[in-house]
Amino acid sequence: MPPRTASGARTTAPTDARSRAATPDRPSPPAVGPGTARLAGIDLARGLAVLGMFAAHLGPDPSDGGPTGFLMELTRGRSSALFALLAGFSLVLITGRPEPRTGRAGRQAMTRVVIRAVILLALGTALTALDTSIDVILAYYALAFVLILPLYRLGAGALTAIAAAIALVLPQDLFLIKVWFAGSSWDDFVNAHDPLRAVNGYDGILDLLFTGAYPLLAWLPFLIAGMAVARLDLDRAVVRIRLAYTGAALAVLGYGGSWLALRLVPHAAAAVAAGSDGDSPSSAWWSDTAGDPTHLFREWLLVAAPHSETTPSILGNTGVALLVVAICFLALDRLPGCRRVAAPVIAVGAMSLTAYVLHIVAIRVLGTEDWSDASEPLTLLGFAVGAMAFALVWQRLFRRGPLEYLLHRATRSARFVR
Repeated sequence: MPPRTASGARTTAPTDARSRAATPDRPSPPAVGPGTARLAGIDLARGLAVLGMFAAHLGPDPSDGGPTGFLMELTRGRSSALFALLAGFSLVLITGRPEPRTGRAGRQAMTRVVIRAVILLALGTALTALDTSIDVILAYYALAFVLILPLYRLGAGALTAIAAAIALVLPQDLFLIKVWFAGSSWDDFVNAHDPLRAVNGYDGILDLLFTGAYPLLAWLPFLIAGMAVARLDLDRAVVRIRLAYTGAALAVLGYGGSWLALRLVPHAAAAVAAGSDGDSPSSAWWSDTAGDPTHLFREWLLVAAPHSETTPSILGNTGVALLVVAICFLALDRLPGCRRVAAPVIAVGAMSLTAYVLHIVAIRVLGTEDWSDASEPLTLLGFAVGAMAFALVWQRLFRRGPLEYLLHRATRSARFVR
């Protein structure tokens, strides 16, 4: 079936140009299809992820309870997981979708990813140096892009298998590594000689891999799952529906499995309650209100709190992310007028890097962290409305967001790769 443009019109391409095989010295044919134009469903999901992080950073505390507290709790951890999954999707867009680029085009695409990673690392380090209370995720993305780049030619099945294996194995390895760090001074030695940590005091190489807010041993599955989603034919309704079912099943497996484990494993619930510092340790099967562990104990591996870095949390958060992506595509496809109503969120998603960076800078400049708790709902509303208004106006004037344009210009040097 001929691919569609962003407006929905079908396009055709000369068959002779597409039929020439790629060689090591000849670029592969440009990918034609959904990956060559912006995907409104992905932009909508990415916009929701950005606004969800606004809520997590600026909104009322979930422990306040009520409908608002519940809504705020839904954004905790799950928004950043969705953002990470979509980052993996973006990597495939850069390196070729639906078919991976090979030959010279493949080398150029890989170079663009590496350049983006370097810029994101610098940008993430600079934002962390602003010393806000926000755990900036960009430096983690930078290293993750480099680590998963060798997988870009794999198909959806292989990527799914790798994501599943990592989700099942690496959180346990991460726990053992943290236990080892707790009993040694090796991490102190590495941190003392880490140039990244010397710049901002945070997010050194050990933080990015093991001990930070988004340790890659627990967050790589989200990006690899996003790569797998990008390999699917999302133009087909049956694929979107299957994606929704898969997401729902993973969410039930992750959160439901944690709920059962905490009740069936002897003394597990009591250990979590005694070893965490949150307001509601009984909600550790799904909520961040369970708090963080005050010390390392093995029962914590059974919880599914969004930032617990456990196998249940990865499964549950991945399920929610897949479900959101599927619903975004289905809603835009089947609900008349949905695209118009969702246009402000789609616009934010189309310039998600700009929106993410500006909201952290604004938090630092305005000093919103010092404002009263009573102002949090209005602050969140102001940031969300401001971001959507800015994105809509900018999109009418320019093709890319400000930082997206600068990133695009910076990666153009990859065209010199032979």
